[in-house]
Amino acid sequence: MSAEAISENSVKSDFWDGVRLSMPVVVASAPFALLFGALAVDNGFSVLEAFLMSATVFGGASQMVGIELFGQHVAPWLIVLSIFAVNFRHVLYSAGIGRRIAHWPLMQQAIGYFVLTDPQFAVAERKAEAGETVGFTWYMGLGLPVYLFWVIESTLGAIFGKLIPDTRALGIDFLLPIYFLGLVMSFRKRPLWLPVVVASATASIIAYKTVGSPWHVSIGALAGVLLAVILPPRHSGVEARP
Repeated sequence: MSAEAISENSVKSDFWDGVRLSMPVVVASAPFALLFGALAVDNGFSVLEAFLMSATVFGGASQMVGIELFGQHVAPWLIVLSIFAVNFRHVLYSAGIGRRIAHWPLMQQAIGYFVLTDPQFAVAERKAEAGETVGFTWYMGLGLPVYLFWVIESTLGAIFGKLIPDTRALGIDFLLPIYFLGLVMSFRKRPLWLPVVVASATASIIAYKTVGSPWHVSIGALAGVLLAVILPPRHSGVEARP
């Protein structure tokens, strides 16, 4: 077999490996995509507008905040600021993933940052910590299905929203939190894992009860980051990696 054929097979294998890892995220996020589409139409959006918002913003929590604020005729700058605040954790994700994809061309990095989501960051970080290279083909195999299904499902939600049953009654809305819990547990061998998780969870719960959703997500993330910065690397008793 020629070197070109081996290289092509390797690229295909990397892509489909990423696709395989993306399937739990696609399944878990489907109810939320459908719900967003239905809520968007209820708040005065057209099906096309709901489609464009999913295709360009691509952020569940920020899209939910956006449609709520659009319906209240809030000033545009305040809507942008609110969406930025809700998705501020992605600034932290980008800073972390940047060192993993610095070897990519700039255009590929831009695309990589656009499809960056919570699970995308966690899975890519886990791959890098295992000593494997985070390649663009694998990364897109992981991120592209999530993006495409999110856009398609939110559009379907906008079209057939009235037919969607209550996801809470069916228990479907619990799929995504379970998936995220699994991602968090996969990092449990990291130094400072437990105190950072406890601090983040406590701050998030307090913020949820006082400030409200979805602001508690960013507040919890910031609390965990601040504690990690303050505490020494060996606080947890686990030797820090160089």
